[in-house]
Amino acid sequence: MEKAVLHSLIDLLNEADTDTIYKVLIKFVPKAEPYYDTMPLRLKKGAKSLIEAAAKADNESINGYVKKAVKAKYEADTGNEIDL
Repeated sequence: MEKAVLHSLIDLLNEADTDTIYKVLIKFVPKAEPYYDTMPLRLKKGAKSLIEAAAKADNESINGYVKKAVKAKYEADTGNEIDL
């Protein structure tokens, strides 16, 4: 069903019906799989602030900065590329 048709049908419903339909539909919509894995990282005390400062100086997020470092090390060690 096209968005325009769906919007037209939704406009015909009163507010109470919309809420009820939403609650029913949400039960049947499959939950999306996360696009990313997460990986906690433990560092020695004080290392986090040093990495934050280096990332900021590089105009990079901490996550982006660490991912670049991991990517470079992985590719140097294995010779394979990795998409992070």
